[in-house]
Amino acid sequence: MNILFVGDIVGAPGRQAARQLLPGLRREFDADLVLANGENAAGGIGLTPEVAEELFSCGIDVLTTGNHVWDKKEILPALEKDVRLLRPANYPEGAPGRGSALVAARNGEAVGVINLSGRVFFPTHLDCPFRSARQELEALSGRARVIIVDLHAEATSEKVAMGWFLAGRVTAVVGTHTHVQTADARVLPGGTAYITDVGMTGPTDSVIGIKTELVLERFQSQRPVRFEVARGAVHLSAVVVEADSQGRALSIHSLTRPVPGTG
Repeated sequence: MNILFVGDIVGAPGRQAARQLLPGLRREFDADLVLANGENAAGGIGLTPEVAEELFSCGIDVLTTGNHVWDKKEILPALEKDVRLLRPANYPEGAPGRGSALVAARNGEAVGVINLSGRVFFPTHLDCPFRSARQELEALSGRARVIIVDLHAEATSEKVAMGWFLAGRVTAVVGTHTHVQTADARVLPGGTAYITDVGMTGPTDSVIGIKTELVLERFQSQRPVRFEVARGAVHLSAVVVEADSQGRALSIHSLTRPVPGTG
């Protein structure tokens, strides 16, 4: 089985990348399942039901999110109704939505998808992601051999720790949130694919998707600045994970593709 995981989709440019590139990438890698982090897909921050449906129409099977999942309040009903739309599992009990999903891949095999959030450097008071990971795995026990975990986190150490914590227990642990693809894609002992950050799908000439001049003004002035998604050249970042029939990862490789006509 081949799983394509697309890094954080940022605004309209990121959605354009998904529309133009995903059909071809699905064919190129014979992907049985396409996952993506969509928490920045609506205007660079948050997600709306309309934007989620647009991304599903591009061939994405499950959307994960992170700390910006609540930034567009109109997404709340969709989080409750749509099993393809996840929020981090370690939000406190009673939060809308779900932190995991069981979906059918193109080959008919059941795949578990778990969405978690880190706590280091995050201002929110979340439950322990390690404990939540264990609970979600128990809930999926016997229901799926292939399990993919998106850990949406700031700290590299927390992501690496989760990789080792779940080594041999899931098919892949992929990091999102920092929008810069890391060079550490590997298969850990026990057959768990790992990468610290998948990267960003959005504007190339930017500061993690935002207009460069606005971010520079914010850093230099230390005053509030209204951020806007950058324009110009666009790229898509992703990883492809190959898994065997027992759910063990055989390989993981990262890719970055430019969107034709946007440079």
